[in-house]
Amino acid sequence: MSAFDVRDLLKVAGQGETVAAGFADPARVAEPVPKMAPPAEAVSPLPAPAISPVVIAGLVRAAEFTLIVGLGAGLHVALLRGVVPFGLTYAGAVVAVAALALAAFQAAGTYRIAAFRAFFKTALKISAGWMLAFLLVATGLVLAKVADHYSRLWLAAYFAGGLGLLLTGRFVLSGVIVAQTRKGRFDRRTAIVGGGKAAEELIAALETQSESGIRIVGVFDDRNDDRSTDVVAGYPKLGTVTDLVAYARTTRLDLIVFTIPISAEGRILQMLSKLWVLPIDIRLSAHATKLRLRPRSYSYLGSVPVLDVFDRPIADWDVVMKTVFDRTVGLTMLVALAPVMVGVALAVKLTSRGPVFFRQKRHGFNNELIDVFKFRSMYVDACDATAAKMVTKGDARVTPVGRFIRKTSLDELPQLFNVIKGDLSLVGPRPHALQAKAANTLYDQVVDGYFARHKVKPGITGWAQVNGWRGETDTSEKLQRRVEHDLYYIENWSVLFDLQILMTTPFALFKTENAY
Repeated sequence: MSAFDVRDLLKVAGQGETVAAGFADPARVAEPVPKMAPPAEAVSPLPAPAISPVVIAGLVRAAEFTLIVGLGAGLHVALLRGVVPFGLTYAGAVVAVAALALAAFQAAGTYRIAAFRAFFKTALKISAGWMLAFLLVATGLVLAKVADHYSRLWLAAYFAGGLGLLLTGRFVLSGVIVAQTRKGRFDRRTAIVGGGKAAEELIAALETQSESGIRIVGVFDDRNDDRSTDVVAGYPKLGTVTDLVAYARTTRLDLIVFTIPISAEGRILQMLSKLWVLPIDIRLSAHATKLRLRPRSYSYLGSVPVLDVFDRPIADWDVVMKTVFDRTVGLTMLVALAPVMVGVALAVKLTSRGPVFFRQKRHGFNNELIDVFKFRSMYVDACDATAAKMVTKGDARVTPVGRFIRKTSLDELPQLFNVIKGDLSLVGPRPHALQAKAANTLYDQVVDGYFARHKVKPGITGWAQVNGWRGETDTSEKLQRRVEHDLYYIENWSVLFDLQILMTTPFALFKTENAY
């Protein structure tokens, strides 16, 4: 977060006051999934999942580097095996060609989604970059007086074969990218907040950016007067900011852009106090203010300048790294802990009637409902699927085996299956039961901005748990501290942070005073 502090938003959300007549009550941010107004509901079918252009570009770079290096080595085996050793001589030339070619392709802008779609235009740039790379390598060999050490047949085959493979690969890639573009997989589905002339000017500017990937889904505004008409620059007004929260919970939304002048700080904060809980990029249009900063102060949608307010916590390559980390480490843990899990399953089955596993609905990423698995720790006729009543010390509903596995968190081990499935991460805010309460009040009504915990996938363990905030939340202070630690984790996530939490978790399990 850059322009606003989370504490400001929580303060605004907690005031319970409206900034101006006609604005929705900020207390409604506590609703898990508020009902959408009919206009928003009518245009909210679930679109195809998004594909990150950043990840696609990175994968294409890696694939082309591997292809160029592999071709050079393969041609040497095919043409010169047993005649000329590969050694550092040929290896250096192959790596130099690959590095220079990719640098030339990058400089020519061939690693953009638009370039992936436009095959013929990109083919000319690829050909020019490939020739430039070979020319530079050949010049270097001549100047170093080592050109005679290389086979001309190998060089000619490498040049022709490499160019052919690169162009063939780009031709296939262009077909794939075009098909996925038609499905909207690269669109940044964008909601405009605010109406009137400022919104019209921003929409007009965005629509001239054909390669920006912005797809406007509609306009949301809390005003209900002539400053906010039902249609803005051809796009329907879909509801209020509260409706926007509901809309983002039920369909894919990637970006929110405010057209409200930055001078209207109170109104912006009032709206952000509802929207910051969403895992969505939020920007403030520079079109809406006369204040002009240096170009480097802005980010850009195409060539349209905007100010960054919130960024999605985990995006692009971070999503890939966390997913690979979760699945790889999760599967390893599942195999390593299989004997323990079998032992717990037998203990549960042999000491009380009923199923071994207990399934419970909880909120996952972006408030999506997921089924979380645990070993059953209560008597089957006393199981509380909604956790309407918090388990307390000496709770008669808990079996003797259940008391032990709850204290040691062994009851959580089946959630490794949720990690493999993709519903949970190994590390993240713990998913709470739907009716969980602190001091007899639902969690989301105790802590303003509670649902900001769901901007990332929930986890089996988390920063709050390793810092002692696990188990019973019988007071609002305990829940507040847990949420603060969860938000700190979200804002400071890294793979190393995940590793630190995982390595600390076994030691945290010894602190069982709050685990019943």
